[in-house]
Amino acid sequence: MHTQTRNLVLAALFAALTAIGAFLRFPLGAMAVTLQFLFTALAGVLLGPRWGAFSQLAYVVIGLVGLPVFTMGGGPGYVLQPSFGFLLGLIPAAWVVGVLAGREGRFRRVFSACAAGLGVLYLVGLPYMYLIMNLYLGKALPFSAVVWTGMAVYLPGDLIKLLAVAVSAPPLVRSLGRYRPR
Repeated sequence: MHTQTRNLVLAALFAALTAIGAFLRFPLGAMAVTLQFLFTALAGVLLGPRWGAFSQLAYVVIGLVGLPVFTMGGGPGYVLQPSFGFLLGLIPAAWVVGVLAGREGRFRRVFSACAAGLGVLYLVGLPYMYLIMNLYLGKALPFSAVVWTGMAVYLPGDLIKLLAVAVSAPPLVRSLGRYRPR
């Protein structure tokens, strides 16, 4: 298969996996943990920065044009959801993971890369959530409350996702071998 075509197919696969990850929910009290970031991080590790980020951009665009691939549907109005910043954050998160993970798939390096990608996700998602909650919805929440509801309660699940990607990366990178996009 032609390299460009193979890369597009792999990016489309990870966009689809991220969409599926939005609907794989694990209850965490009043909240639910999804597997979107797990597939975003895997996209970065396995596809590299360019194609990993492209896969997440494709996922976000597909949702914005109206396909119900986000946890609460889709469409252009989704930009007013407090969680939309986290969807935007998937794009640079995949890029950061792809840059930092390296091509070998070593556990420590992949874990650190995924942790950095998760940090980027929160750096984009939390301020967006704060702005929507306070300016659009008029909730008058302090940033500390947004950090608690948008990040702190999810950290245990995030740690499990980081470990899952770091453990699965070495065999996946080996099996992808020479077919890994550059």
